[in-house]
Amino acid sequence: MQPRIPRQSTTEHGANRVDNDARLTSELAAVVAGARRRALRDGDRQIDTAHLLHTLLESDSEVRAVFEGGDPQVARLLGYLVQRSIGYGLRWQGSVEDSGALPVLPGAVHTAGWSPVAAGALEEACERAGRRGDAQARGTDLLAAIVADPQSRAVEVLRRGGVEPGELPARLLQVEAIAAAACEEYAGGLDGVG
Repeated sequence: MQPRIPRQSTTEHGANRVDNDARLTSELAAVVAGARRRALRDGDRQIDTAHLLHTLLESDSEVRAVFEGGDPQVARLLGYLVQRSIGYGLRWQGSVEDSGALPVLPGAVHTAGWSPVAAGALEEACERAGRRGDAQARGTDLLAAIVADPQSRAVEVLRRGGVEPGELPARLLQVEAIAAAACEEYAGGLDGVG
């Protein structure tokens, strides 16, 4: 019996380059791997921003904290994302997500199996972390990059789920400030232990 979706090697889709990218936290690398599995399972040609958003919402508590509507809002978004393979997402099949809003930078993730928007968002997440002084991008960096493109599939899902993407950057800054303060407090507590 033939599998529904043909097996694809990870090298063919640039998986080794992305999954082993030292610029990603282990959590974000797991999100990327989860998005790849979701795309393959759904029979999609490419990993797009909706795949990334779906996996971020499922696995990253810091990303979920960005949504003011809390668990009910996140559950509604996940419901829309689950429906992509049977509902409105069907019109995405066979097309490439490329709005042109985020430039694909030199050295960006150029791999078959990634939409130009998703590849650009991942690269922008790494750039954002670097501007902050971090060596590795986190889930919130990827969320910020995804919502920066108003034509991305993830932004379409957010709007359908009742989220105004333009409000997320301010919420991202709040959540990141809280996380940074918690890390400093934790590190300060460790310094006092002796």
